[in-house]
Amino acid sequence: MESNAKIFSGTGSQYLAEKIAKKFGEPLGKVKVSRFSDGEIGVEFMESIRGRFVFLIQSTFAPTENLMELLLMIDAAKRASAYKVIAVIPYYGYARQDRKDKPRVAIGSKLVANMLTAAGADRVVTMDLHAPQIQGYFDIPVDHLDSSAIFIPYIESLNLKNLTFAAPDVGSANRIREVASFFECEMVICDKHRKRANEIASMVVIGDVTDRDIVLIDDICDTGGTLAKSAGLMMEKGARSVRAMCTHPVLSGNAYENIENSVLEELVVSDTIPVKPLSKKIKVVSADELFAVAIRNAYENKSINSLFIKGRIKSGK
Repeated sequence: MESNAKIFSGTGSQYLAEKIAKKFGEPLGKVKVSRFSDGEIGVEFMESIRGRFVFLIQSTFAPTENLMELLLMIDAAKRASAYKVIAVIPYYGYARQDRKDKPRVAIGSKLVANMLTAAGADRVVTMDLHAPQIQGYFDIPVDHLDSSAIFIPYIESLNLKNLTFAAPDVGSANRIREVASFFECEMVICDKHRKRANEIASMVVIGDVTDRDIVLIDDICDTGGTLAKSAGLMMEKGARSVRAMCTHPVLSGNAYENIENSVLEELVVSDTIPVKPLSKKIKVVSADELFAVAIRNAYENKSINSLFIKGRIKSGK
C-alpha cells in the first residue's frame, strides 16, 4: 500500500535527503528548482501532493538561497493542497542570532522562524539548535532532535580508558553534562572571552584534564578556532588526547587548515552540512536514520521520546 507521506529535498540537502528517504522506505519525490537569468528561484512539484503529508528536507546553511528555496517549497506545497507541510531542517541557519546582545541588532533566528510559519509550515523538525530556547520562537510544533543519538555509539567504539568530556564554552555546559552523566564520567569547561565574532581573546580550563582522554562536544564548528585553541590548551594542561564531536560542520574561512594543524586527534561531525575532503582528521557520521525515524513518527503520530535515549535509535515502526 502506497504511503501517504512524500519526501522532497531542496538542492542544498539532496545528498542527505536521498539517504533519509531510503531509510524511510520511500523514493524521494520529484521537485523542479529553476532559476531565472537574474538568479530568481522558481519551485514546482512534479507530482501530485494533494492531501499528502509532505516533508521538505533542506538545511539553511549559506548561501541564503537555501533558505529562500525552502520557503518557496513550503508555499508551493500549501498551494498544491498538501494536507500537512513539515519542514525538516537538519541545520537551522541564523540560530546564533538568538538575542539582542548589543544595541540595534536583529534577532535572525526569530525572523527565520516567522518566515517559515508565514510560508505555511505546519511543523519543523531540526537538530541541535544553537540555543534550545529558539523552539519558543515558533507558534507551530518543533521536534528538536539530539545528536547524541549518533555520536554516543561512536564514542563507545573508541573504548577510551580515562574518558572526560569538555564543553568549549560555558553555554555548552548543560549539553555536556547530560552526555557525561550517560557515561558516568567527569566533565570540564573551557571558559572563553571573545573580542568579536570568530576571534577569541582569552581562554581558561575549569577542571582537571591531567592524563585524561578528552572529548570536546559542540553544536557548530565554524572557523575551528575555538576547538583548536581548546585542544591545545588542554594538551598543555596534561591531557593524554583530545578529539571533538560537532553536529554542524559550517567550516568557513580557514577552518580546514585550523583543524588539520591542531593537536586534535580527530573531528567527528554529522552530515547536516556537506563536508569537503580537505582534512584527514575530519570524519563524518550520518544523521539519516535519526531523521528517518523522526519523520516516520511524525507521520504516524507517534512519540519521538525514544530518540532522546542517548545513542539508542529505535525503529519507531
